[in-house]
Amino acid sequence: MSQKPIELILARQLSSHLTMPIFIVDPRGDLLFYNEPAEKILGCRFNETGEMPAEEWSTMFTPEDLQGEAISPDALPLMIALSKRRPAHKRFQIKGADGISREIEVTAFPISEQADRFLGGVAIFWEISHD
Repeated sequence: MSQKPIELILARQLSSHLTMPIFIVDPRGDLLFYNEPAEKILGCRFNETGEMPAEEWSTMFTPEDLQGEAISPDALPLMIALSKRRPAHKRFQIKGADGISREIEVTAFPISEQADRFLGGVAIFWEISHD
């Protein structure tokens, strides 16, 4: 595994101590890490999946709109944050690796270092409860 920029190492370290589900990707959208709270929503542990290409994770956790229609990977908030380098937000549902569909809200944003070198993106998300 190649050495990551310090900002991504620190983002991973911080996310491992947060109670919010966090998903971190590199500039290509390849998965670098998701934390334990995210594991519950995604239906599998990070140590089972490890790092993976965007093409794989964006279909492994099947995204659908609230009517059950497939959402293309490029319409996901995290991919918008990467391609347009701006924050994005959306409510949709995913079917996790465990086969369970969950309604979630996602807010994603790009990460850059002080010299404005683009490093990737972070998604913070949560399950919507209909209690």
